[in-house]
Amino acid sequence: MSIGMILQPISIVLEFIALILGVMIAVQKKKGYGWCIALVFAIYVFYDAVKFINSNQLAVINISADLLYILFFIATVSILWVVWQVYRGR
Repeated sequence: MSIGMILQPISIVLEFIALILGVMIAVQKKKGYGWCIALVFAIYVFYDAVKFINSNQLAVINISADLLYILFFIATVSILWVVWQVYRGR
């Protein structure tokens, strides 16, 4: 069993936990940037889950490369906004 087969599912679980924490920041702490954190990690969970499913031949999920580029651009802009908000003390 490769290291990727072991680490990929663990990474997906950790990303999902970060997604939930982002929602908790937004709802319980009333910080709007929590939604952006949740969005970033939702994109990561989606991407990594598709990659894991496809690489282990559990199913075939065809996602266009352009869609993945767009999703990662959205994730990058979202996390940049979060870092800016935290830096500014909001």
